[in-house]
Amino acid sequence: MKSKTEQKPATKNNQTSNAAANSGQKNGTGSAPAPGKGKFTQVAPQRKNPHGIPDYRLEVPNFQTVEEWADGKLRYNVKGDFSAPAPSLCESKYLSKEQSIAMYRYMVLNRKMEQALENLFKQQKVIGGVYLGLGQEGCSVAAAFALKKEDWIGPMIRNQGAMLVRGFTPADTMMQYMAKAGAPTKGRDSGSHYGDVHDKNVVAPISHLGDSIPVMAGLALGARLQGKNIAALTFVGDGGQSTGPSYEGFNFAAVQRLGVILVMEHNLWAYSTPVELQFACKDLADRSIGYGVPGFIVDGTDPNQVYDVAYEAAQRAYKGEGATLIEAKMMRMRGHAMHDAASYVPKEYFEYWKKRDCNTRMEKYLLDRGWLTEKDNKDLIADVQAQIDRDRDIADASPFPKPEDATTGVFLDNSVKIPFKYGPPKVKEVKKGTKIGEASNISHYK
Repeated sequence: MKSKTEQKPATKNNQTSNAAANSGQKNGTGSAPAPGKGKFTQVAPQRKNPHGIPDYRLEVPNFQTVEEWADGKLRYNVKGDFSAPAPSLCESKYLSKEQSIAMYRYMVLNRKMEQALENLFKQQKVIGGVYLGLGQEGCSVAAAFALKKEDWIGPMIRNQGAMLVRGFTPADTMMQYMAKAGAPTKGRDSGSHYGDVHDKNVVAPISHLGDSIPVMAGLALGARLQGKNIAALTFVGDGGQSTGPSYEGFNFAAVQRLGVILVMEHNLWAYSTPVELQFACKDLADRSIGYGVPGFIVDGTDPNQVYDVAYEAAQRAYKGEGATLIEAKMMRMRGHAMHDAASYVPKEYFEYWKKRDCNTRMEKYLLDRGWLTEKDNKDLIADVQAQIDRDRDIADASPFPKPEDATTGVFLDNSVKIPFKYGPPKVKEVKKGTKIGEASNISHYK
């Protein structure tokens, strides 16, 4: 990370709460004390892993999963020390008091929304499955919070916190899962497969894991051809990063110096497969070396770490310096979906990561600093719950789509003009006789 004096806080795109968050920025700095100066401050260590990748975690756990056969059945056991207490959050170099509180509110909103979705599922009001990101709210919210409005996000099915930051409401998500007419896709799809390419710059999640990465690379390339360097954020799990599209898409972004920010969510488990059976490297961020892009390791349960690294990645994207790979280490505290009880995961993992719950740690961080009082916090949580209750009622009351509307809004005919997002393409006239390859040099598009 660069020093505090070398960066200026990003201009926020966030709606509602984030407008107030921006009021804490003055003369390019937030209201937080400088790292190392606050009473409750912990500064991320200048640690690097064996391959030279910066690692900003305050702790490096030492445990692993091993497979054993007993009575003809496969079991997973765990080895290592799980006794360490959870550290406090790192000090953010950029977030102000107002921004930190706004980010915390999104995290609380994300969790309570998913709790409501779980209840709706159990009431058989959800069409299909529900995919929960319990324990990962801080990563989704903080990464999205670091971007500008003109940037793009390609979330995965569990990055619903990023959708909230982008302006979708809990009612939008609930109606989507319930396949209601008021949903973003008007009931034509269910689950988390929705986005908004017109106003919110959100590409709908793609079920084929890794396929969002080449899409985000294409968006960044399209913006650059229109004269604009943007950040294009997307996520992939430790299982999804093993797929071909992940490599192909991110390699393209690296070669073309496109501003793709790839957050690899190191979940410890890809469905029922432990990471030890997925890849041989210890840190997924090591793969940034092969791509030739900056790589970083963060504690995915520390929103301040995630925000700072994502923010700096966005600044590089705006300068045309290309892609960034961020490995966020954490654990998904639920199974793959509601049908998966995750009984294959040793209980020690859940106990360890429960102590590192991102929402609990963020709450303590704000209370310890005096940025929230106990009353402020109770009021914030009550306000979020009231919003969830209102939105659930809206979603429940929304009708199902009419059968005769099934084919409307599906096909696009040639009468529709799709405008350029950032302006007409910027092209350079190639002189007659130019050698093959020279015309496509990347510098021609800057």
